[in-house]
Amino acid sequence: MMVSKCRYKKRVSVNMGETEQRPTAGSRLGAQENAGISTLEHGQKPPMTPPGKLISIKIQMLDDTQETFDVPQRAPGKVLHDAVCNHLNLVEGDYFGLEFPDHKKMMVWLDLLKPVMKQIRRPKHVVVKFVVKFFPPDHAQLQEELTRYLFALQVKQDLAQGRLTCNDTSTALLISHVVQSEIGDFDETIDREHLAKNKYIPHQEALEDKIMEFHRSHMGQTPAESDFQLLEIARRLEMYGIRLHPAKDREGTKINLAVANTGILVFQGHTKINAFNWAKVRKLSFKRKRFLIKLRPDVNSSFQDTLEFLMASRDFCKSFWKICVEHHAFFRLFEEPKPKPKPVLFSRGSSFRFSGRTQKQVLDYVKEGGHKKVQFERKHSKIHSIRSLTAQPSEQRTEVPKQSSGFAYGDDNDAAAVQSCRQGKELKASTEDTGQHKSPSLKKSPKEGRKVDGAVVSTVEEEEEAAKDRMQQNRPQSQQPSTAGSLTGSPHLSELSINSQGGPSVVNMSLSPNLSPDAKQSSPLISPLLNDPSCIRADDEEEVKRKRFPTEKAYFIAKEAATTERTYLKDLEVITSWFQSSVSKEDCVPETLKNLIFSNFEPLHKFHTGFLKEIEQRLALWEGRSNAHIKGDYQRIGDVMLKNIQSMKQLTIHLWKHNEILMELENGIRNSRKLENFCRDFELQKVCYLPLNTFLLRPLHRLMHYKQIMERLCKHYPPSHIDFRDSRAALAEISEMVAQLHGNMIKMENFQKLHELKKDLIGIDNLVIPGREFIRLGSLSKLSGKGLQQRMFFLFNDILLYTSRGLTASNQFKVHGHLPLYGMTIEESEEEWGVPHCLTLRGQHQSIVVAASTRAEMDKWTEDIQMAIDLAEKSSGPAPELLASSPPDNNPLSVSDCTSLPAGLISDQRPVSISYVCWYRIQSLSFYDILQSNENQLSGNLLRKFKNSNGWQKLWVVFTNFCMFFYKSHQDNHPLASLPLLGYSLTIPSESENIHKDYVFKLHFKSHVYYFRAESEYTFERWMEVIRSATSSASRTQALSHKEPHAY
Repeated sequence: MMVSKCRYKKRVSVNMGETEQRPTAGSRLGAQENAGISTLEHGQKPPMTPPGKLISIKIQMLDDTQETFDVPQRAPGKVLHDAVCNHLNLVEGDYFGLEFPDHKKMMVWLDLLKPVMKQIRRPKHVVVKFVVKFFPPDHAQLQEELTRYLFALQVKQDLAQGRLTCNDTSTALLISHVVQSEIGDFDETIDREHLAKNKYIPHQEALEDKIMEFHRSHMGQTPAESDFQLLEIARRLEMYGIRLHPAKDREGTKINLAVANTGILVFQGHTKINAFNWAKVRKLSFKRKRFLIKLRPDVNSSFQDTLEFLMASRDFCKSFWKICVEHHAFFRLFEEPKPKPKPVLFSRGSSFRFSGRTQKQVLDYVKEGGHKKVQFERKHSKIHSIRSLTAQPSEQRTEVPKQSSGFAYGDDNDAAAVQSCRQGKELKASTEDTGQHKSPSLKKSPKEGRKVDGAVVSTVEEEEEAAKDRMQQNRPQSQQPSTAGSLTGSPHLSELSINSQGGPSVVNMSLSPNLSPDAKQSSPLISPLLNDPSCIRADDEEEVKRKRFPTEKAYFIAKEAATTERTYLKDLEVITSWFQSSVSKEDCVPETLKNLIFSNFEPLHKFHTGFLKEIEQRLALWEGRSNAHIKGDYQRIGDVMLKNIQSMKQLTIHLWKHNEILMELENGIRNSRKLENFCRDFELQKVCYLPLNTFLLRPLHRLMHYKQIMERLCKHYPPSHIDFRDSRAALAEISEMVAQLHGNMIKMENFQKLHELKKDLIGIDNLVIPGREFIRLGSLSKLSGKGLQQRMFFLFNDILLYTSRGLTASNQFKVHGHLPLYGMTIEESEEEWGVPHCLTLRGQHQSIVVAASTRAEMDKWTEDIQMAIDLAEKSSGPAPELLASSPPDNNPLSVSDCTSLPAGLISDQRPVSISYVCWYRIQSLSFYDILQSNENQLSGNLLRKFKNSNGWQKLWVVFTNFCMFFYKSHQDNHPLASLPLLGYSLTIPSESENIHKDYVFKLHFKSHVYYFRAESEYTFERWMEVIRSATSSASRTQALSHKEPHAY
């Protein structure tokens, strides 16, 4: 932390109004000395200043200077707080608070209602700190430039003290904006001198080159823009605005509690493992050292009603409870809560209440313009600014930076770092073009932005929760939500991908700090697809656009070939560009493995780049967008497919190498911890939206897509059609390639799935062994002494594992036991145990009773377990010992224990595992389902609509791996959000839903409802077909009825 060499002091007498003429924080900023601006509502009177003896209170400002304020002994804390805000001419002082150590050396907040003297017992020996207390979800809600400047100082202070933790790239970028604000544009000599004199973080020397590299890109950036960009990066970090309070959970595990604008957060170390949204919290209380959270009842939830945490002492517990009460009131209430009437005889419980304006009142006050506009000049800056932004939302302010629409929000990731760094050069250009704008870093060489993608993809359910929560809370305000999203402990996947402060990663959002509460507010939790008008297509315009293009089915089949080819090419680029760029900067990947991967993938990428170009050219001719268009000659696609499929046969040698690539990579990971960490870190990037091994298998999946496309084309054409012969020939060629590689693909898919499950499970020595085949995974209830306990089961051809959801930071599944299938019997036992859909599994040494959620699920498990038993009987004997240790299941976690702190977020931020989805949605998946999902992949534009929204948003949607991934356009390198579909219902909207459009389908899960609209009957049927395959798991019999059998 840089400490100013000269400390200015000033004595301010509150009741006399006399000041010594010494430099102050306000005067150093160039502010005029005046009586200040009251933080009270318009028309209210300031609190009466009690007469009596004055006491001197030393206040340490955010710039590390100390000033002394004289206040009467009996004055309440609000008098001192207002005096500091008035002294700084700070309009939005409600975001700040006064913090001091009490008599037990515990840092507490100054109570604005209690007398100062009763709180600060020895004022001569205490230094009170003026710091940020309430961190809003969006720094664009801070209307005043001075407020953002003070927030930037707080971020700078938190970095120095180690409270704001992030990776080196984000740290360097944050410091570069601080340096830009302090000394202006980059000059290498001045930069080195400045960094040598000022230490912003410990061990800063290692980052100085990176800091200067980022600073170089901020040329021309004003201090106001630097503050804005600094806060833009900081607010996406998981520890932004977080103060950890040590505690223990019910099992005695050490954790940390924190409170934010969204609700109460739970950390293990510095990793967030859970969040409880205000909307789901019914009551907060404490009893001695126990902090209690009472949740609202939910008939669809299996969570326990009250959560309990143990803190170090009653004082610690009460202090944290007070902070929670204040945060809830400030961010959730419309106005300051009224004081409770004093009891006549005796009181019960604490009388503490929040005092001051709520965030809504602050925003309304600033919007009404009830304050003067004060010019000031910053230190180290020659730029004069108007502090106060106008209340008119349409008026533009040049000193407030505008974001390019390609700016990506992430969680402690280098995406933000690299994008923001480059963004500084494009700020002026982006003010003129706020439409579709690709991130500069994403189109440049991946070597520049190898870590551009580091955050978990947000789920689309969080967007809807955030929207509904804000609309219910504040209907008179903007129809665009601006509060935090739903982070409650929910048993479904709306929590799977939570970003800093509980919000999802969001990209492509235009921010402007001059938006008033009645104007459309930018929020870190609402998708840009909700806020960006350019995404909403007028219905009439869509109808006109639709009529311009061909309507025959063959055209839409050809268009599907083009759209899926675009996605396939992007998937290849994950390996050939992003992975290769990362590998080139590390020495952990053996040269033989590098050559093996890239020598086989680069020819594929080169070929399919040309293939896609030919398909798109043919579509352009077909649509009449070319002068060379002649009706009839170009209204076909079979000739293009035949030519390229024949050329593709020459690349078969590279496809046969994929088995070797997968084996060598996994062997390298097993033998090198450094390579294992490297691959795990690469999977944290947003561009790697699926497991890395899945991208290595994509070329084999693509062959099946070509076969399906040609089958549909041949089925559509009559034999007399001009394109029938070429289409049939292309189908014969691709069918031959698929038949040759099909067996190899199944083996690799099983190998990849075993390794994926190995990452999800703890307590296993040798899951991946020769001959082991994965069959099914899913959630079942296991009967024990405590009743039915939710367990995750994993069925293989020789063994059955049962696990529980872990509460560790990695959120893996903990193995409780295993049953060898050799000699096992299975029987239905509903009548014996009185439990619906109940099965008894009797092994040679152990028996267990399990229950499925539905009859259909029970039938699937019965069929697959019986098949696995038959396979085990035909094998040589019992399965080898699996577990590193076999923990007894005599004291298992109950359902409520496993989900009271649900690991809705994935702490290691790997791509969302299908095991997690099955756990939360109480579903199961078989190996047949996975094979089918590889064939049922689809890409294209859809219009999306929420249940309570009016407009339709045009999105580029990719369906794969039982999940829909949403992009703003097909050119984006990573998705904005994702929606896992297991457990969802797929239907057609009814008349009562008033969706008067063609080709609309509806996805529904509990309270989550989404409508999607396709462009034609063919695309509508295709989306229905592939989504139906993901929303319901087929039994083995159903799979074999239309699939060829896959030998285990």
